[in-house]
Amino acid sequence: MSVVRRTANRSAVLAAIAALSLALVACGGGTGPSDGNGGETAQSLAEKAQYNPQPYENIRDGGILTTSLPEISPQFNTFQTDGTAYTLTVWRWYNPVVITFTPDGDAVYNPDYLTDVKQETVDGNTRITYTINPKATYNDGSPIDWRSFESTWRTSNGADPAYLVSSTDGYDRITSVVRGTDDRQAVVTFQGINLWWQSLFNVLVNPEVTDPVVYNQGYINTPHNEWGAGPYQVQKYDQQNGVIVFERNPKWWGKPGKLDTRTFLTMEDVASVNAFKNGQIDAVGVGSKDRFAQVQGQPGTEIRKGPSLQLDYFTLNGQSPILSDPLVRKAIFAAIDREQIAKFHFNGLDYSTDPQGSMIMLPFQDGYADNVGKVVKFDPEQAKKDLDAAGWVVDPDGVRVKDRQQLKFTYVNTGDDAVGKAVAGGTAAMLKNIGAQMDIRQVPSGDFSKIVIGKQFDMFYSGVSQSDPFGIAYICQVYCSNSGLIKSGVNDPKNDELIKSVNTLSVPEEQFAKAAEAETAALSTYGVLPTVNLPAIVAVKTGLANYGAGRFFVATPEMIGWQK
Repeated sequence: MSVVRRTANRSAVLAAIAALSLALVACGGGTGPSDGNGGETAQSLAEKAQYNPQPYENIRDGGILTTSLPEISPQFNTFQTDGTAYTLTVWRWYNPVVITFTPDGDAVYNPDYLTDVKQETVDGNTRITYTINPKATYNDGSPIDWRSFESTWRTSNGADPAYLVSSTDGYDRITSVVRGTDDRQAVVTFQGINLWWQSLFNVLVNPEVTDPVVYNQGYINTPHNEWGAGPYQVQKYDQQNGVIVFERNPKWWGKPGKLDTRTFLTMEDVASVNAFKNGQIDAVGVGSKDRFAQVQGQPGTEIRKGPSLQLDYFTLNGQSPILSDPLVRKAIFAAIDREQIAKFHFNGLDYSTDPQGSMIMLPFQDGYADNVGKVVKFDPEQAKKDLDAAGWVVDPDGVRVKDRQQLKFTYVNTGDDAVGKAVAGGTAAMLKNIGAQMDIRQVPSGDFSKIVIGKQFDMFYSGVSQSDPFGIAYICQVYCSNSGLIKSGVNDPKNDELIKSVNTLSVPEEQFAKAAEAETAALSTYGVLPTVNLPAIVAVKTGLANYGAGRFFVATPEMIGWQK
């Protein structure tokens, strides 16, 4: 999974973006007005995918594509724990993209990198044999061979704590990665059955990156073209102004990229809509009433919508002294009306969805269950009782006090998105009702990574986005005690064994049941509170191909361009 900044619905949920496991994103707004047939629901939107699918031959040569991001993350290594969804977005434009997915979540093996993929069960263990295209090379001239698979496994399996890795899920169950019939074949063997093996090795790490210092620090504000491969390479990276530009890669052996250049610009939310309207950028998320209204009816504009793989959630920093008591955290979550939070997202829009019940599964996926409802419900009166029991007494000005310290903490809000401001203000009002003072600190979008990585918050609102249909495969990334994704600091080591047992089961239904048990236990530490699964709605310039709201769809870079 990837973490996304709060306003990611404007850009980070576009179908051209895919993440490694789960990644942080921003929280988003909502969908646009309905098609006039009674409104949209999460269920009615679940099967839609609108991204103008076109074959390679129907995309014209030339042209430019420019879009915005809330930030170009300083960490360019998508595997490293400080990477975000924006890291992943950029990474995919100049590094090997080995496996992609259809809108329905079926794996597609990129023939420019893989000529064959074979799955078998040997002595009760899943074994995958990847045969690599003999033409595949990195830009520095070194071959892409079995060593790339081995390096990706060794740096991601969690065995060496020197590698600060985003997720070990799946890689930690591999017992070996060895050379096959020759260097261009990698044989991967798991311990037991792995149902979700297609979630691994979607992208690869160059063997040159296996030194832990290089892995953790070598990519900071340094893209490293020479370690990449693909139809594009970095033409320019302007750290100061937040710009990165890609051009065709002359060393690429596969189908050439159709675009002359691909550019990402760092922009705040208000600026991004204006930039789309004046032609500076070619696509923008319009997931709120105001944003949608600004582009509706604009000539040369198409609106594409579908379900997104993003869910938003609150994080409480349990390492903050004021929030270190789980009873206090429980009371705060019980005071939050998640249905009202949904209304902030979808205010004035003809769309409805139930509050999100899981951090690992989306409502339209098999195995989804409302595990949040088993742990906490909106109940301000119970929240007050819990605070009373924890020794917090309401003082004359309405703020609770214990040991001469007020129940007062800081909520950090990034960016100028109106929905984010509404969520922040509304949450503060809800918590005031139980005697908690939540002060809002407003910071620019570009501070997102700094705030998250440095845990510079008591309370934060952001999102996670899946990269594929295998959300259950990343349960440890979310809930294990060493999680680099979740910044609450309260994931209990006592739950690790239960959490890690989920993906050892060989039957999906058994995994779903065990995952519900594990997630219920993990949520009971009151570090995170899921709120809503967002829809995706994107405004694009007419003719943009293989880009938009594609559900699980992922396009390789050469497939993105302008329709003939």
